[in-house]
Amino acid sequence: MPKNSKVTQREHSSEHVTESVADLLALEEPVDYKQSVLNVAGEAGGKQKAAEEELDAEDRPAWNSKLQYILAQIGFSVGLGNIWRFPYLCQKNGGGAYLVPYLVLLIIIGIPLFFLELAVGQRIRRGSIGVWHYVCPRLGGIGFSSCIVCLFVGLYYNVIIGWSIFYFFKSFQYPLPWSECPVVRNGSMAVVEAECEKSSATTYFWYREALDISDSISESGGLNWKMTLCLLVAWSIVGMAVVKGIQSSGKVMYFSSLFPYVVLACFLVRGLLLRGAVDGILHMFTPKLDKMLDPQVWREAATQVFFALGLGFGGVIAFSSYNKQDNNCHFDAALVSFINFFTSVLATLVVFAVLGFKANIMNEKCVVENAEKILGYLNTNVLSRDLIPPHVNFSHLTTKDYMEMYNVIMTVKEDQFSALGLDPCLLEDELDKSVQGTGLAFIAFTEAMTHFPASPFWSVMFFLMLINLGLGSMIGTMAGITTPIIDTFKVPKEMFTVGCCVFAFFVGLLFVQRSGNYFVTMFDDYSATLPLTVIVILENIAVAWIYGTKKFMQELTEMLGFRPYRFYFYMWKFVSPLCMAVLTTASVIQLGVTPPGYSAWIKEEAAERYLYFPNWAMALLITLIVVAALPIPVVFVLRHFHLLSDGSNTLSVSYKKGRMMKDISNLEENDETRFILSKFPEGDPLLSGFFQAKLHLKWGWYLVVSYGTLQRKLLSCLPARKSYTCQPGKGWVWRPTSAKDSDGKVPVPRGLSVRMRRQGTLTCWGVGLGSPEQAYSKFCPSLQDSYLFCTLQ
Repeated sequence: MPKNSKVTQREHSSEHVTESVADLLALEEPVDYKQSVLNVAGEAGGKQKAAEEELDAEDRPAWNSKLQYILAQIGFSVGLGNIWRFPYLCQKNGGGAYLVPYLVLLIIIGIPLFFLELAVGQRIRRGSIGVWHYVCPRLGGIGFSSCIVCLFVGLYYNVIIGWSIFYFFKSFQYPLPWSECPVVRNGSMAVVEAECEKSSATTYFWYREALDISDSISESGGLNWKMTLCLLVAWSIVGMAVVKGIQSSGKVMYFSSLFPYVVLACFLVRGLLLRGAVDGILHMFTPKLDKMLDPQVWREAATQVFFALGLGFGGVIAFSSYNKQDNNCHFDAALVSFINFFTSVLATLVVFAVLGFKANIMNEKCVVENAEKILGYLNTNVLSRDLIPPHVNFSHLTTKDYMEMYNVIMTVKEDQFSALGLDPCLLEDELDKSVQGTGLAFIAFTEAMTHFPASPFWSVMFFLMLINLGLGSMIGTMAGITTPIIDTFKVPKEMFTVGCCVFAFFVGLLFVQRSGNYFVTMFDDYSATLPLTVIVILENIAVAWIYGTKKFMQELTEMLGFRPYRFYFYMWKFVSPLCMAVLTTASVIQLGVTPPGYSAWIKEEAAERYLYFPNWAMALLITLIVVAALPIPVVFVLRHFHLLSDGSNTLSVSYKKGRMMKDISNLEENDETRFILSKFPEGDPLLSGFFQAKLHLKWGWYLVVSYGTLQRKLLSCLPARKSYTCQPGKGWVWRPTSAKDSDGKVPVPRGLSVRMRRQGTLTCWGVGLGSPEQAYSKFCPSLQDSYLFCTLQ
């Protein structure tokens, strides 16, 4: 740049910054801000409204309403785990006492981290890859890891939806096909299927009719064609729901998010009317206070909080990125978190009301079977009739009478009692049988529904609820994959989404072979748990310790219009990272102490047996964990040693006219300076006056130059990642104290004058690394080593 240029003269003058800003503002002609829009190539004022509408139409897609967005977040966070995982943990870890550690951890881990993800998504308006690249380029691998974890989870999660679809269509018959054991013809004799007789009708139907399961993970057994077809239907439904992005998935959420609550309410009312429902609920919520001191209870509660809200998957960030900048995401975080908790408690009430009914049925069956044994012993004189209390009537034997008879026989026949093979038939024993996951949904609950009046109706409702719960979670999971990829690599939305679904279907065939259920267990237990805890703790560190909690709180204040509670500052800065570090350590220890394995169904025994994974399966398991976490260190190393660009060495100036976009990138240094400081070439649009732009700053200090009337004028040196929100038609000036350049004599202008035609956010992209002192001497006196680029909204 010539030394006698006006810009250089302005830089080396001693004129105070406020005078410089005043001069620049004085050059601007009065404008009617109510009628004005960006003037492109001297367009007539009559076309201004159309131009503004076109610019708005090309903005990022947005939710049609706040309700649609809330339902999407609820649909994603409230999933199958609320139905079949939370009740099991509540029963296992102290009943009502388990709610205390869960609520405590929800407040100190769940809500703060959920709020953090909502805030960064809404603030930066990008998917997980773009968000974490913006917050800290060296930790940009967090976004890629989130996408990989979403892929792993989506692969097997949709298989569960496929299972639910299979049971849904099988429910349209009476009696239900899993209500009785099948009869097999053996010549002229009809006998009950041996595998079913040894187990139960619902267990047999699940393992043999539905899964046709093999005896171990090493025995593939080929594809199960029924489940393959159901998986194809599941991916077709998901694909249609997400192919248009939030325009299609948002409408689906009205049904998929609300319908499960209708079904749960119906099941709760029906369950409370069943005999024995109160026994199940009382057993559920009877607190075992000693459990609260068990560290394992707190670890499992933290893990459940973590997964219940969908932290780290990227779906929360993706959904939030389609919000308006001034949306109250603080309220959203609290609302969705407590709706999630309420849903878990509601589901627990429903599950244990139904399981209490089932326990009473099974207890009565136990009493009848053991009473027949006692009658046989009486008829063969093994037992004396004097042992039977006179008031006991075997035709109408109650549980109380049986227990009285059982205790007498056990006392008198103490030495020979074990040989009699009598069971105590205690209701508490039935209620204590812990059931979770597929065992709850496809065995225990289905068995209970066979005893309901109009059982096919309730079965249809139940499995339709599971399909909708899974669909809501799958829409969020797919958003965690597609949104960041589309934002980052600008691939066609529809084509990429359909391609993802087709790819996932073919990879998902792994889960619909006869040994597929064992792979579902592997992916569910190990592919996401450890990588997600690492992802979330790094998210927390990136915002709280690298980007800066104070800076983040200030940006939230500007975005929300109020300052969030100081509580979040301490949670993000200290408490949440510490708790997540403890959880990560505990997960690693648990993985090392307990050898990975799975419950295999052995056909000959008609029972489950716990088996350890073979060596090849262990290698696959470790590969899943490594692949999910690998992008984080890879991106860090590549960017640390400048082997991968973080975007700071590329100039890209874009402007819009209708649907036209012009990008200029990878310019030489001199071209960059000339492009910034000179007018657009002949025929290109000129930017009149001040304009609305997004500018993302890297670390360091930057020169900001405006086009149009303020063209060729040095306005300021800005601190990195500073953003400014301007009101329509109002000038706003940021004037920090003046600074001196490297020789300590010449004041360096540090003011910014911005006049916005519309309400919006001014952000800055630029280059300049190092300390502020280096930035002053290197960038402020000269434009030769720095540049800026803007993208019009």
